[in-house]
Amino acid sequence: MGNTYNYLKNVLLKAKEEVKNNPFVVLVTLAIITIPLHYRYSSIAIMLLAAFSLFQLKNKKFYFQKEFFLLVLLYALMALSLTWTIDSKLTSSALVKGLSFLLIPLCFFLNPPPSEENKNSIIKYYSYAFFGYAIFYLLKATIRFVITKDSSVFFYHELVTFDVNAIHVSVYISIAFFWFLNKKQKNNLDKTALISLFVVLLLLSSKNIIIVFFLLLGVNVVFVLKIKAKKMYLILGVGIVLGIVFFGKIKDRFLIEIESNQASGKINNEISNQTGFVYNVSIKEAWTKDQFQPNDYFPGTALRVYQARIFTEIIQEDNRFLTGYGLNATDEKIKQKRIEHNLYHEYDKFNFHNQYIQIFAELGVVGFVLLVLILWVNLKNAIKTKHFVHFSFAILMISLFLTESFLSRQRGIVFFILFFCLFNSKTEKRSL
Repeated sequence: MGNTYNYLKNVLLKAKEEVKNNPFVVLVTLAIITIPLHYRYSSIAIMLLAAFSLFQLKNKKFYFQKEFFLLVLLYALMALSLTWTIDSKLTSSALVKGLSFLLIPLCFFLNPPPSEENKNSIIKYYSYAFFGYAIFYLLKATIRFVITKDSSVFFYHELVTFDVNAIHVSVYISIAFFWFLNKKQKNNLDKTALISLFVVLLLLSSKNIIIVFFLLLGVNVVFVLKIKAKKMYLILGVGIVLGIVFFGKIKDRFLIEIESNQASGKINNEISNQTGFVYNVSIKEAWTKDQFQPNDYFPGTALRVYQARIFTEIIQEDNRFLTGYGLNATDEKIKQKRIEHNLYHEYDKFNFHNQYIQIFAELGVVGFVLLVLILWVNLKNAIKTKHFVHFSFAILMISLFLTESFLSRQRGIVFFILFFCLFNSKTEKRSL
């Protein structure tokens, strides 16, 4: 206990020193660690970062970097879409929400690139902050369970709230986990953080992120940490057992995807009730069936296949291949397709749940190419610098964009842009 206290005391002293000597580093850290809180806090942090950066104009120095300019170009295309959008009100509001595409790169343009030590400091404080969030989520769920006796409070959106979003938090937690895992000297607090983050990641039950996480863990263990194969299989085996056997909710989320595609018309026992049966839609049906019923339910993969299908339908019907419909302006087109295919009205609330499709539908082929280029540059730099936390961020983003419109939400935008700029700012060769 005394060692933990002394360690935390040293961390706080170093943090105070950072505030005094590296205000830019502190403000970037503040912007990152406030992401899971109410939007106002990250907005205030971004405004403070922008105000400080504008103050640096007195130095008359500009640190241009072409990687960041790609983000600025994407935002310029978003703004340009006002000229062709089918819903100017939605596009205008989305431009305000997406200002981070412009402001955060500008902040990095106006400040000297953070040193390798400063980058590692930001990721360190971020990781400890998310260890704190993990403990908070577990304590909150435990209190709710004591009151309600409902075990679902430990899983998925119930653990972190739908607004904060379990899938998004899974990504945040994964980045922190890999920083702790690659920390060369681990004390008891670091080991506790690793266990806590791992447990919360499993409880969040994001199928896509769990699969990618274990793949990254295997790569990290074999090629970076160079742990022998037997130990690697033991680690992976323990993780899989914990995730599937002991956490039934996680198992159920994977099984529903498997069972719904073994045969058509499978009853969803979890959602069905006394008023009637609800039937799972298979992937094949999601892509080919013309008319659905109000009691048809789309599991995660089937929903994304259906959304990809209606994207191809609307883009061909309206010939919007080059321009798309305008930033954040596809809601009405999705609703029209929902009515056409006779889906339950609640499906109006879903966007394309695929960032590649979302950006293509909104900004056309140019927006799609820009997004792919941004992700490619990020991955290429991660491989070049052999920085595993950067590499995990790059892979997680590429895979997450297949199942989520991550950049349609303010938290997703701030997280992606901050880490993209941090990891890709040019400094000397990095090492953990």
